[in-house]
Amino acid sequence: MRRHALAMPPDPQDLAHVTGLFQALADSTRLSLLLALIDAERTVTDLSETLRQPQSTVSRHLATLRHTRLVQTRRDGPRVYYRLADVHLTHLLTEAFSHAQHARLGLPDHPAVPAREPQ
Repeated sequence: MRRHALAMPPDPQDLAHVTGLFQALADSTRLSLLLALIDAERTVTDLSETLRQPQSTVSRHLATLRHTRLVQTRRDGPRVYYRLADVHLTHLLTEAFSHAQHARLGLPDHPAVPAREPQ
């Protein structure tokens, strides 16, 4: 994945976008929906069964994810299929859950910046 340099201080539009992104992700049902969409597109019915949540709950959370452009839809007759908006989201979710698993399992950290040698 190609990475872009991070501006410091961040661009105000980028900061607002990322803030909205993390607000949308700050819900366990929405995170579970996004995880269910990592490997395939799915209908509301599929997602409702996978998460064991009422369709009304799933639909409400999908509306939030659509509004924040985290998921996209495709209509096929009467069915609407949901999928992740882009590969950046897949990487973000994978890294976030890898971070959580490291904490839960007591695995060693991967330093973000190499440690400096003592002088």
